[in-house]
Amino acid sequence: MALLDFLDKRKKDSQAEMSFIDHLEELRWHLIRSVIALLIGAIIVFSFTSFVVDTVLFGPTRADFISAKWLCSLGHAIGIGDTLCFQQVDAKFLETTMTGQFVASFTLAFIGGFILAFPYIFWELWRFVSPALSDKERRTTRGVIFWVSLLFFIGVAFGYFILTPFMVNFYFNYKLSDQVTIMPTFSDYLENLIYTTVGIGLLFQMPLLMAVLARVGIVTAKFLRKYRRHAFVLIVIAAAIITPSTDPFSLTIVAIPLYLLFEASIVLAARINKKQKAKEDEEWS
Repeated sequence: MALLDFLDKRKKDSQAEMSFIDHLEELRWHLIRSVIALLIGAIIVFSFTSFVVDTVLFGPTRADFISAKWLCSLGHAIGIGDTLCFQQVDAKFLETTMTGQFVASFTLAFIGGFILAFPYIFWELWRFVSPALSDKERRTTRGVIFWVSLLFFIGVAFGYFILTPFMVNFYFNYKLSDQVTIMPTFSDYLENLIYTTVGIGLLFQMPLLMAVLARVGIVTAKFLRKYRRHAFVLIVIAAAIITPSTDPFSLTIVAIPLYLLFEASIVLAARINKKQKAKEDEEWS
């Protein structure tokens, strides 16, 4: 009997090991397909490098940028004149290395490819994770791919159309002395643009993440309110990570929308908690 028990245990261990290997193999193929999607997106962006650089990349540096026009028109409409109008800036960028522009073109292609392929990449990740969820958790996370993608693109658009033009206009018009000429490097501008688009897009997932955690009972609105001050500190740290130049203006312009997202998360969690309590009361009655 002891021998049979030992052999049975060895058999179960072998099956568990094969199951683990199968999971690794499945994860590998999910990652491979995600990388292929990213490469396809990168190739598409690289094929239109001139348009992407001249129109998309440097668009926020121009006074006739689309969001600059909208903000200026809004200022006139609400009676505050040119307060929201951006001043014309002569944005010129240096490149101090021979390979700088060559490397930047590939960086821009891969970042653009990631943005284009984001919904598919998240879908592949969700396909790998979802089998481990319970039926209740799957029901509470229906439509997650759509909402995650939507929040990501809203965050990217907010960073590109609002944050980046404000930052460029502020820094190029802020001068300590007329003897100082602002001439940042191209790499510095590209790095800031990546942080204020992709970084903001990822952080815009906060309300959805909190809503999911509230649905599965991990966090509550009461918990979020209790640790609101702690969350504010974490948001400031996240804003400092997103903006390589940790000056007060950059931190403020990034931290404010992130904190508003946290407050929105509290509202969503409160609604979810209220529905859950009503359902529990109905079951007990």
